[in-house]
Amino acid sequence: MGRKFFVGGNWKCNGTIEEVKKIVTILNEAEVPSEDVVEVVISPPFVFLPIVKSLLWSDFLIAAQNCWVQNGGAFTGGEVSISFNFGLKFKLSSLGMLICLSIWAFLGSFLAILRDDLLNESNEFVGDKVAYALSKGLKVIACVGETLEQRESGSTMFVVAAQTKAIADKISHWSNVVIAYEPVWAIGTGKVATPAQAQELSSLLSWLLSSMFY
Repeated sequence: MGRKFFVGGNWKCNGTIEEVKKIVTILNEAEVPSEDVVEVVISPPFVFLPIVKSLLWSDFLIAAQNCWVQNGGAFTGGEVSISFNFGLKFKLSSLGMLICLSIWAFLGSFLAILRDDLLNESNEFVGDKVAYALSKGLKVIACVGETLEQRESGSTMFVVAAQTKAIADKISHWSNVVIAYEPVWAIGTGKVATPAQAQELSSLLSWLLSSMFY
């Protein structure tokens, strides 16, 4: 059996209700291969999860962009509890999300780095988030990547290895985790990593994952 593909799109902090409806209409008109060939996951801002869930065809899976490491409490920073996601009445199974499919959660270094100045989210804290999400039955897209300064200093491999190890230290297997590489310098800048850069990191991640658990 060939490799199963995974396609994920994070909408970040973008969109209005009308824009979301237009995007969902375009997605619903697309021809998506069966789930045994590819999983296609989209991650709208949290406030749009209900409307996307109600309008998007089940060919697609949906992800929350972030979650907190506790069930709830007196946290005033706009944190999102996993129970909020379950409150949207997403049923769980081993297949994915929507109607009777499972929930994905987008977590990772690009969130931690972008939020670092305000919330001081470390690699270890992201590892805690991944572990907590898995313990509650979610699948996780854990994002890793370096800043422009880190790439120019030649520390990309060290940075991504440290981010990945912080997750590995908190979990026992990767079966419900997808590691996604997105360099911070490419987020919202119009710049993209070259195929060679992406392959370089893919090879590193493959080696890291096999070395950490096997």
